[in-house]
Amino acid sequence: METIHKIGRRKTAVARVYLSEGKGEVTINDRKLDNYFTTETLKYKVLQPLSLTDNVSNYDIKAKVFGGGITGQAEAIRLAITRALVEVNEEFKSVLKPEGLLTRDPRMVERKKFGQKKARKKFQFSKR
Repeated sequence: METIHKIGRRKTAVARVYLSEGKGEVTINDRKLDNYFTTETLKYKVLQPLSLTDNVSNYDIKAKVFGGGITGQAEAIRLAITRALVEVNEEFKSVLKPEGLLTRDPRMVERKKFGQKKARKKFQFSKR
């Protein structure tokens, strides 16, 4: 099996994932998974597609991620891993799609408008 390259996005975070057969090593920006994501929830989010398809120790993952915060980065990596797994085996789609892992989350930060303090908040109004 050759290396599979997929891209995942979430908010402003962009993740490029390279999936290849191996022992289950996950490297993010040339750092181990435990060093990059410190909380258990973020580690769970990254490994969720692998655990749902029982492939935690079958594939090596190298990810390059930039932009956004750590939660957005974890979810971008999760989407890219899910897309790569579906390309490896089409049968994984029936397991991953009901969990919502194949859906790109379109929610982005709304832009600030001129004449306002923030996107929706206005400057204080003075009647007199």
